[in-house]
Amino acid sequence: MKLRSLEELAKIKEVRREALNIREGIPSATEKAHIMMCGGAECISSRCAAVIDAMKEALARNGIADQVKIVLTGCMGTCDMGSVAIVFPEGIFYHRLKPEDGAEIIEEHIIKGNLVRRLLYTAPGAKEPTPCIYDIDLFKKQHKIVLRNNFYIDPSSIEDYIARDGYAGLGKAVTQMQPAEIIEEMRRSGLRGRGGAGFSVAMKWGYTALAKGSSKYVVCNGEEGDPGAFMDRSVLEGDPHSIIEGMAIGGRAIGAEKGYIYVRVEYQLAIERLEHAIQKAYERGFLGKNIFDSGFNFDIEIRIGAGAFVCGEETALLTSIEGKRGEPRPRPPFPASEGVWGKPTVLNNVETWANVPKIIHRGADWFASIGSEKSKGTKVFTLAGQVNHIGIVEVPMGTTIKEIIYDIGGGIQGNKEFKAVQIGGPSGGCIPAALLDTPVDYDSLGAPGAIMGSGGMIVMDENTCMVDIAKFFMDFCVDESCGKCSPCRIGTKRMLEILERITTGGGREGDIELLEESGEMIKLTALCGLGYTAPNSVLSTIRYFRNEYEEHIREHKCAANVCQFKK
Repeated sequence: MKLRSLEELAKIKEVRREALNIREGIPSATEKAHIMMCGGAECISSRCAAVIDAMKEALARNGIADQVKIVLTGCMGTCDMGSVAIVFPEGIFYHRLKPEDGAEIIEEHIIKGNLVRRLLYTAPGAKEPTPCIYDIDLFKKQHKIVLRNNFYIDPSSIEDYIARDGYAGLGKAVTQMQPAEIIEEMRRSGLRGRGGAGFSVAMKWGYTALAKGSSKYVVCNGEEGDPGAFMDRSVLEGDPHSIIEGMAIGGRAIGAEKGYIYVRVEYQLAIERLEHAIQKAYERGFLGKNIFDSGFNFDIEIRIGAGAFVCGEETALLTSIEGKRGEPRPRPPFPASEGVWGKPTVLNNVETWANVPKIIHRGADWFASIGSEKSKGTKVFTLAGQVNHIGIVEVPMGTTIKEIIYDIGGGIQGNKEFKAVQIGGPSGGCIPAALLDTPVDYDSLGAPGAIMGSGGMIVMDENTCMVDIAKFFMDFCVDESCGKCSPCRIGTKRMLEILERITTGGGREGDIELLEESGEMIKLTALCGLGYTAPNSVLSTIRYFRNEYEEHIREHKCAANVCQFKK
């Protein structure tokens, strides 16, 4: 049934909301519990489906299959603990589940009311487990806007999405707001693009709305290629309708009737769930012709990328959508005036689009009240490396690096000393222990030589060689360079050769200075973002860990015993 008005949407929400209440702590008249099983890629690989099967068999065996609902939801962010499940209404969190544990949770917790203590979460350094998610620092110190639905909905159910205010923002945008009013609301919210550069969303949309063109386009950048980053994947898999709704609102704002979601080929589960969500959105009338009887038309297609890191750069991505080799274009002209097919185009990444529906639905003032002065809202990060809790976190802008790593991430594995954190992927920089209190926002991270990037955080302990880390990221950049411009194609290769020489005992005086000079020249002359941010990891490690470079060159010594010097 296609929905034609906000009143019809509200009726669907009301009916479905009762079914969802138990997942948010309110008992239901018909069901005694809901078990939310993480359905992220990591938990799927940890055999969550077998755990669900064991639970269903135990429910059937005890004759209570109609009293307990098991829901495969989105990624819960606890990627090192899979399989994981939350039992509502109490909010009891179980982790590292094996198939045989599923039956025990039903027999003990659901039927007898006893917690299965061996499966409960215990914080690093704590003696007793913390059963409830509302008391676990990993969860309670986060603020979820982008990941708002990952605990509570079945990503394959459009009714679940509607029950949590889904498509209310789109309904408001197309029936109660003019395009200029939508852009003004985004301006007041202070939302900046979450893809890395942090450009004002309202400004980008405003430029495109004013651009002349018979057709305009909206594009979602799901080409997430940073090592150790999987934030966008978790949203695409766990809450695909938030992207569809955000893009439709963006289309209304700029006068576009067509959108493309560009997803890397490795994200097969995300593609599958997106395809299903798009189909359901068409069936309900949230995509297609005459949305909410407003006269607004909007269609979405998926474009699958071949996995090239450079296609995360906006002009290379647009070129790839057109079926051409994914190489950057010189700017200007910018996509706002000449984007895909040479037409005005708005391009934002997955996380940016996921924020849009809530901003329109709840208002700019609500969103602007979260975060720091110049960086509003929240940011999703992937925590990886030598940190106790590996996974996805979402925190208000302005939260310090220390709070993220220690309060939410649980500190460093094995109680080792923190050494540095790489923020922003290959394009970012390494921040040392002395700067742990740096707030995470666009302006604060720039001062120590890092960038927000898409949101990858790779944590390193005392046993890390920073020269080797710089070599790793430079090797990645060399491999992913499209080769179109010589500063990136040749310059990064020469920098990698110097790093390889230093880490094998062939370093010589002047190498550090040559790396610095080469890096600054590449930053000034490269064609696109991949090139002019590629030297960041090298430059930041020289800035804060120059002594390690000097030890490698002068003493043929690697304090971390990582580099193998040739004799």
